[in-house]
Amino acid sequence: MKEIITKKIADELMKIKGEVRGIAPKSHVQFVVEEKGEEILKKIEEKMKELGHPVEYKNMKPMSFYPIGLEATTLLVIKELFNYDDKKLREIGIYQSKVSLIIKLFTKYFVSMKVIAQKAPEMWRKYYTVGDLRITELNEKEKYTVIEVKDFQIYPSHCRMLEGYFGNVVKMVTNKNTECKETKCPFLGDNYHEFMIRW
Repeated sequence: MKEIITKKIADELMKIKGEVRGIAPKSHVQFVVEEKGEEILKKIEEKMKELGHPVEYKNMKPMSFYPIGLEATTLLVIKELFNYDDKKLREIGIYQSKVSLIIKLFTKYFVSMKVIAQKAPEMWRKYYTVGDLRITELNEKEKYTVIEVKDFQIYPSHCRMLEGYFGNVVKMVTNKNTECKETKCPFLGDNYHEFMIRW
């Protein structure tokens, strides 16, 4: 069933406390533009205006902070307009990790999963002003890690994007194909998000 984003949903999302770097919503839109063409940008911006939250994505500054609800609303607008499924949302997360200036700042630490485990909370805080991320398990012998994100509840579609994002960051470090699956989620009654990543 197609998910429709209403002004009420957008307004609620925009009330969520916290901010995100502009590269997040900007890269979500870039992903679609690269896939479908430059004219798509106008369609996305018209929908955002219709929802009462106009934005000019080209003028967004990648390293400036914007309301976290803007990222969630952008994802839902894209999902509705182009009928994107969970797989596509993960692809957006993968794309975001590839173009992220934050990731580029931290690539010098991509020497091992142990170093990434130490730097992960700091990386998160460079991106979001809310939520706490930590790696709770790292088993290099059995090739998996577990990421926990607390005090961070945006929207289920955002969880799918994070699966793609986290999975690709681990792929960058291990040089192996990865599978990232959310195993706990506040939207399913859990107290926090938990992501299992295997490589």
